Parts: sequence; structure tokens; C-alpha cells
Amino acid sequence: MITYYDDRSVQVTSTAVRVDGRTFPLAELTMVWHRRGSRSWRVLAGRGAIGAALAGPLVAALLGVGLALWLHRSPTVTVAIVGASVLVGLGVGPLADFLFEHLDRSYARGARQLEMWARWRGQPVRLLRTGDALRFGQIYRAVQRAMESAPTAGRQNVIGSSGSSPRPRSRP
Repeated sequence: MITYYDDRSVQVTSTAVRVDGRTFPLAELTMVWHRRGSRSWRVLAGRGAIGAALAGPLVAALLGVGLALWLHRSPTVTVAIVGASVLVGLGVGPLADFLFEHLDRSYARGARQLEMWARWRGQPVRLLRTGDALRFGQIYRAVQRAMESAPTAGRQNVIGSSGSSPRPRSRP
């Protein structure tokens, strides 16, 4: 038995797909496809908040420099305001790596719910639903590899495309 994917809730082997304690033997799966849900506004708002957190200190620094030049004070006061503004702008530096990492993870996880469906014993059944695009891709590819390597005695294993109904994906 070959294990293609294994985590705490999903296991894909050369004989079966196990999801949350339910086992679906590959011999009983005839078609697998996926669907994408609508975008999550919560995820998009989180990305916007990270962008604002990155841009906020830089905007404050630019406004401080503009204010210092607009006030026409003594050179000492102008230099002090510009210096403080530059320090505020540089304050985003240590946070930038942390914020960019969160932004990158947000894109890796995706902003949509993804579902993997299969025809099992003649009936469509949802195997998996997750918002983590990276994990979903790994699991979907593992199921593809398992179904491609499984013996197909008198049946057709098809990995389908996304959409509202399963359609076989053409292979070059």
C-alpha cells in the first residue's frame, strides 16, 4: 500500500481515501471533481488590514515631512519633525517581514471554500470541504495519483474539472 497524502483528518492511499473517519475505497470511486465557492470577504478584509498596517507608518512619515515643510519653522524644528517622521516610517521595517509573511500565507490558503466531490457507489458525495487552497491542492493531487495508479478493471476512473456538474477533464 502506497500513502500519497496523510494528515490528521485525511489519508489518501493506493487503496482508499479516508476523510474524517469515513473510508471510500478507490475501487468504488468512479469520478472525482472539485468546486470553488464564492470569495470570503473576511479573508479579503484581513488582507486589506495587513496592507493598511504596512502603509500606515509610511503615510504618516510622508505627512510629517509635508507638515514640517508647510509650517516654515526654524531649521531646527523642521529637522526635528522630519527626523521624527522618518523614524516613524522606518518603524514599519521590523514589522514588514512579519506582515508580509501573514499576507503570503493568506494567499497560499486562498479566499474561497474548495470542495472535492466523488461519485461513490453511483451517488455524488462530498469528500472534503476546506478553505485552505494549498492543502486542498495537495489532497486533490494525491487523489489524482492514487486513481491513476489504481487498477481499473472494467470501470473508468475520471478526475473531473471544477463546475456545477462533473465533467471529465481532457488529457493531452
